[in-house]
Amino acid sequence: MKFRPLHDRVVVRRIESEEKTKGGIIIPDTAKEKPQEGEIVAVGPGARDEAGRVNPLDVKAGDRVLFGKWSGTEVKIDGQDLLIMKESDIMGVVAL
Repeated sequence: MKFRPLHDRVVVRRIESEEKTKGGIIIPDTAKEKPQEGEIVAVGPGARDEAGRVNPLDVKAGDRVLFGKWSGTEVKIDGQDLLIMKESDIMGVVAL
């Protein structure tokens, strides 16, 4: 990818949810909600504090994260639908 986020921003690829329920019912596209889970694709260097030092981010590329329903800005980079959001919009890292 030829995109590097700045400061405390991260690039996230949504992880699509199952198209069937546990009972086998197929969910149509119009009834699906956007997934709130994604994989970190790229991270910025970190935010600067008041003294000018860069504080590194807690997440790294490859982490699976949960984020808010309306978090981030949707963009298309290299033909992929991605989200750019601040690290503070991420609720947590999913342990596999």
